[in-house]
Amino acid sequence: MQNTHAEPAKARNFFDTRRLVFTAMLAAVASVLFLFSFSVPLMPSFLTFDFSDMPAVLASLTMGPVSGVFVSLVKCLLNLSSSMTGGVGELSNFIISCFLIIPAGIIGKKFNSYKGAIVGCLIGSVLMAGLSVLTNYFIVYPIYTNIMPIDAIIGMYKEINPNVDGLLSCIVMFNVPFTLIKGLIASAICLPIYKILRPVFNSYYREKKTHPDS
Repeated sequence: MQNTHAEPAKARNFFDTRRLVFTAMLAAVASVLFLFSFSVPLMPSFLTFDFSDMPAVLASLTMGPVSGVFVSLVKCLLNLSSSMTGGVGELSNFIISCFLIIPAGIIGKKFNSYKGAIVGCLIGSVLMAGLSVLTNYFIVYPIYTNIMPIDAIIGMYKEINPNVDGLLSCIVMFNVPFTLIKGLIASAICLPIYKILRPVFNSYYREKKTHPDS
């Protein structure tokens, strides 16, 4: 008698392998993109821009937030050996990226539509920018003062805008808009790619739901 579950099981194994390979590939791409960070005008030199959040967002939208977080974590760990900030920059990047990656993946999966992915990315970008105030003020900069004195950090902000007064003012005036724009750019780049890949991954999840034990 022919095994009716053979084909679904084979398809599931194929897509599970594809999911693992795709996650690893995105982690590798994110790690490379992280190397090509660059300073931007009107920002202190330690605030650098990169496109490494894009693969993590794409992983989160297509395969769920766990995959997205994994991509971001691998990216940061692989770049620790070449860190110019003693790992503080990588820690900051990982924490803040998660505020974008996790909501984007959860909301995108809940609504299971391209519009849902857009909403998830927008909400994630706003959360990423807003919560960066807390993480920068209470975690990142206190650790970073082991490398650079707080007066020197604030001084770099004051060179750009003398009106800033204290660390919190610097973070709100500079880091928040910088982080928001970074999240929006990463989302804008990955969303068209997600639109192309979405039917492929949706077929996998439908198959998995139909044959959960296959």
